[in-house]
Amino acid sequence: MNLENAQVQMRKGILEYCILLIISRGEVYASEILDELLDAKIMVVEGTLYPLLTRLKNAELLDYQWKESTSGPPRKYYILTDKGSMFLEGLDATWIELAASVTSIIAKTKK
Repeated sequence: MNLENAQVQMRKGILEYCILLIISRGEVYASEILDELLDAKIMVVEGTLYPLLTRLKNAELLDYQWKESTSGPPRKYYILTDKGSMFLEGLDATWIELAASVTSIIAKTKK
């Protein structure tokens, strides 16, 4: 088994959750989402991000608004829908439970 592949799969598993968290703070441009994910070492490329944003939009978890830009063409800013907020609340609960479970297993392993 390849360690790098396992790490990529772990990051992919939480990618939608992280994207929804970022968008939940307020309207955000796709490149800002990408930058934050890269800063957090959640490796993602535009070719991964845009299809995910489209899928989340089609699931009615987020929406977007076009806004004029001072440095070029209009930009698409993403916002969370009410349905997206409720979905994120469920993911929050799952993440808290999962993180506690993994932390518990790690603690027992380190003894």
